[in-house]
Amino acid sequence: MQIISQYMQQNHRECDELFVRAEASASDGNWAGAASHFDNFNTLLERHLNMEEQVLFPAFETETGHTQGPTAVMRMEHEQIRGLITELKTSLESKDSQRFLGLTESLMMLIQQHNMKEEQMLYPMTDQALSDAAAVLADMQALGEA
Repeated sequence: MQIISQYMQQNHRECDELFVRAEASASDGNWAGAASHFDNFNTLLERHLNMEEQVLFPAFETETGHTQGPTAVMRMEHEQIRGLITELKTSLESKDSQRFLGLTESLMMLIQQHNMKEEQMLYPMTDQALSDAAAVLADMQALGEA
């Protein structure tokens, strides 16, 4: 059963959709729309990253004993993503469309590669390794709603 994979892949799609809206708004010069969509994207993305870092990764590491494997790589990439988010916020606030759109390309590439690793490797591994994936998912959802 792929309970974690299905939920997290859907969450990736929701983040992607909001990100594309922010990028399109900025491209059209609609800075208010870009800011709104970007804020929604950032909120959902941070929720997603927190679900992984605070619930999913620790559960996986406890179950498998692997702390320096894929979860360590994902955490490092999360920090890279957060760094680009900070730069994007600055370019958005200054309405620097060239910088914002350049950074969106970089972030989209990073996120796509990151998501592919999670969806093809880490999430299936968690679905297999977790003795109670449903309980872990419930904890992730509860964190996201808090």
